[in-house]
Amino acid sequence: MENTFSKEVSEGIPRVLPPATDRDLSVSHAPRRKDILTEAEEKLALCNALRYFPKLWHSTLAPEFLRELHDYGRIYMYRFRPKYAMYARSIDDYPAKSKQAAAIMLMIQNNLDPAVAQHPHELITYGGNGAVFQNWVQYRLTMQYLSEMTDEQTLHMYSGHPMGLFPSSVHAPRVVITNGMMIPNYSKPDDLERYNALGVTQYGQMTAGSYMYIGPQGIVHGTTITVMNAFRKHLPQEDTIKGKVFLTSGLGGMSGAQPKAGNIAGCITVCAEINAAAAKKRFEQGWVDILIDDMNELVEQVRDAIVKMEVISFAYIGNVVEVWETFDRENIPVTVGSDQTSLHNPWSGGYYPIGLTFEESNALLVTNPERFKKCVQESLTRHVDAINRHVVKGTYFFDYGNAFLLESSRAGAAVWNDKKDQFRYPSYVQDILGPMCFDYGFGPFRWVCTSGKASDLQKSDEIAREVLEELRAEAPAEIRQQMADNIEWIKEAGKKELVVGSQARILYADSNGRIAIARAFNQAVKVGIFEGPIVLGRDHHDVSGTDSPYRETSNIYDGSQFTADMAIHNVIGDSFRGATWVSIHNGGGVGWGEVINGGFGLLLDGSEDADSKLENMLYFDVNNGIARRAWARNREANNALNRALERNNRLQITRAQNVDDNIIDQLFNSKE
Repeated sequence: MENTFSKEVSEGIPRVLPPATDRDLSVSHAPRRKDILTEAEEKLALCNALRYFPKLWHSTLAPEFLRELHDYGRIYMYRFRPKYAMYARSIDDYPAKSKQAAAIMLMIQNNLDPAVAQHPHELITYGGNGAVFQNWVQYRLTMQYLSEMTDEQTLHMYSGHPMGLFPSSVHAPRVVITNGMMIPNYSKPDDLERYNALGVTQYGQMTAGSYMYIGPQGIVHGTTITVMNAFRKHLPQEDTIKGKVFLTSGLGGMSGAQPKAGNIAGCITVCAEINAAAAKKRFEQGWVDILIDDMNELVEQVRDAIVKMEVISFAYIGNVVEVWETFDRENIPVTVGSDQTSLHNPWSGGYYPIGLTFEESNALLVTNPERFKKCVQESLTRHVDAINRHVVKGTYFFDYGNAFLLESSRAGAAVWNDKKDQFRYPSYVQDILGPMCFDYGFGPFRWVCTSGKASDLQKSDEIAREVLEELRAEAPAEIRQQMADNIEWIKEAGKKELVVGSQARILYADSNGRIAIARAFNQAVKVGIFEGPIVLGRDHHDVSGTDSPYRETSNIYDGSQFTADMAIHNVIGDSFRGATWVSIHNGGGVGWGEVINGGFGLLLDGSEDADSKLENMLYFDVNNGIARRAWARNREANNALNRALERNNRLQITRAQNVDDNIIDQLFNSKE
């Protein structure tokens, strides 16, 4: 069977036209996309799709692709979906001349594994539209190129389209990826719909189109850190998180991690999900404890859990607005609240309005998109009104970077402060991850064991824990809590059944920690402790990788939060400092046109070359963001920069001088 796999991968586009195939109804499928193309544009979309194939096939494929366009709003080329099982194999099972290329093939397949991906047959990993490729032929061609690549070639990926292998060098990245990089004036939501339907761009989310998704584990860790610190921030020091309610919504690819994170943090989690299939999937995977579709039963069980001070998670199959409103009427205290629906994609199934079933909403967004939009905005207004009533009673609410406050403001909801100059609720980055983690250089560092062996992952956990414990002994006081949280996480991670897909792990670390762990991993590969190389990466949601004014850079206040220089410098800087592959995207969790994300992957193969690359690249990857945050006059980042400067005499940074506010104020007061 695997010989057949190698042969099919190496073949790329089949020499013989495969038979037509119906949609497989056993997996979750993407919602039908918006009808937006004119007749002339539909013709262009067909021409764009057919150019991959020999002319002899055009008359057969043209009507089929037009049906897909009309039925689904996109051309997915289902006929060309491979018949072999889609999952991350051992790195040695891939037909490749380059070990780096084989690692990338492994990561691509992990992103498309049905156990990992949200809509695997539409090549969507998470977030409703976070795509690895636009269609199955792009996947086939990319895998073929990777199987043929040498270490002196680079594959250039244009929004899922493999432009080709270009001569480069052993020091260059093996793959350079862009997703959705539009001319600025063409980055409105409808531009995504139009140009994606034409087959010329795609939404790569953060780690979908960059081949770095590791299943919901990544967001479990980030959510655990966020929820834990949200309760710490809100509760008196002597109080306990047990028996306190965290109310939120969303159980999809990313948001599905919330109940498990709540359990690890130690609270009562209530997570609403309108899509019954998504809620049941998380329940079957063991990511949520109790599945409920009756509101009276939910109220009764949550009350009981509060009295018993339980650590438990509930998935409510229904609309979250109903939960907020009912808990308000029933006086069920919500200590911490948020939302993690895909509001970056509000008009195409990212958020479902109250008053309509899941099926009714999906039908309406196709037949009457303007009415659907109005329903969403009315629902957001009610949603915010209910949250506001809870906040008066003592709830701490934060925006989880999913564009909840942004879209609510556009709907006319009561989300502004008294001056109408900023939102009344903070982004979780503003209040939690920014000052407590990102400004200190802590962010989501991850790795994948390419052997596919659980034993390698266990060994990597032990190595990472040992490294972090050594570093904590010398860590300054302001980062000891972060160190302690992550040491506790890595101690317990293996018991939490977090692996979905590849044998992967994540933790938050600064540049010191990342380099030390990576160095230890590379040595372990070299001496044979691991049975295969290790792939390093991170979420784009990090210190340096992302410019996002409503999320990752929302705690930057010098006006530069609306610029994207940092993310661009990050991906370029990583590329010549040793990254195996790099990516840059328009879009992410907060939406198309709202963020620029940069990411990387780095293969540790036990070589001295890998040692050199990890030192240079990981150091820059973190400290680029530290420097920018310190320049924005963030106190915590300035402290982190001081430590970076002490450790490396080759680092020279332009320092910001703080201005006495009185000097500025006097200038303006004198005009009165």
